[in-house]
Amino acid sequence: MSEKHNFGVAPVTCHSFNKDRTCVALSPNDSDVKIYKKSGPKWQETDTLSEHGQRVTGIDWAPESNRIVTCSADRNAFVWMLEGGKWKQVLVIPRINRAATCVKWSPKENKFAVGSGSRLIAICYYDVENNWWVSRHIKKPIRSTVTCLDWHPNNVLLAAGSTDFKCRVFSGYQKEVDEKPGPSAWGSKMPFGNLMAEFSNGGGGWVHSVSFSPSGDKVAWVGHDSSVSVADATMGNQLTVVKESFLPFMSITWVTENSMVAAGYDCNPMVFSYTGGKITVGAKLDQPQEKQSGNISAMNRFKNLDRKGTGSDTETDLKTQHQNTITQVSIHTGTKNDASKVATSGVDGNLILWDLKSLESSIQGLRIS
Repeated sequence: MSEKHNFGVAPVTCHSFNKDRTCVALSPNDSDVKIYKKSGPKWQETDTLSEHGQRVTGIDWAPESNRIVTCSADRNAFVWMLEGGKWKQVLVIPRINRAATCVKWSPKENKFAVGSGSRLIAICYYDVENNWWVSRHIKKPIRSTVTCLDWHPNNVLLAAGSTDFKCRVFSGYQKEVDEKPGPSAWGSKMPFGNLMAEFSNGGGGWVHSVSFSPSGDKVAWVGHDSSVSVADATMGNQLTVVKESFLPFMSITWVTENSMVAAGYDCNPMVFSYTGGKITVGAKLDQPQEKQSGNISAMNRFKNLDRKGTGSDTETDLKTQHQNTITQVSIHTGTKNDASKVATSGVDGNLILWDLKSLESSIQGLRIS
């Protein structure tokens, strides 16, 4: 049902897999990016990418071109290419004066977007003459830090969430690398930087994560006000919001055209479905096992005395597999249209793979369709 891997005591701030999922790039909450290769049931560290000067905030591994893009609080981004068995970085000129917060390759991998604390999005594309990546900025009407990004399947539209509590859809059309786009459910005129849609769910929560549906007709996001929101372009940009007793989510992704997986401070990924303009709360992927009660062992009693000054059986471990906030959820096997496995990483240093198909048959009330 799930497969758990630990990468030490440091938080895993972000992760990204290569195409065949034999390698993973992740950042242990510092300026390095570690590359691990699957070796049997375990992961072996093979490389360290260490050009950044401050905490790495985003990693995205392009499946077809095998290039890695990273961004950091040091205001820089790098594109990494594997040459002769070594990772070499290519200069990126994002032209931002605040921390870079997130980065995402476009579906065709000919450009990428960088969000920042400069209240702008840098759309970067390759300049052959100078052998570097140059950028153009989307600024208006963003009023605060851009925290998350996701590309539309058409390679042009871009969804962005920010700390002004809003989710927006922009045109990232870049005439140097893009063919002229056809009309979409979000509109037909798509000059660079054009605001296609803007949404606010009426709450006061920073937007932590945003995701386009497989068709691109819907966009979902999660906020720090414990909300899950979906905007549907096929229904006149209808906005649907659900808030319940769960803690805020930090990350969300679609796993079919009508269902999503979100994870965050509850330390337990949760399934949501969206049909007919309504969001339904599904089951949690992690089914905690109640620990057997009984007399505390002599060894545990001494451990508690040593650690807490008490001999009582005061268990502090969470019953979930993740022992701290989940920072990211991503698709491991399949696509947004039909994902069979998702991966979650968290502050506890763990990376867990969840088998959605086996979980669906074993957890009552869990429907992923």
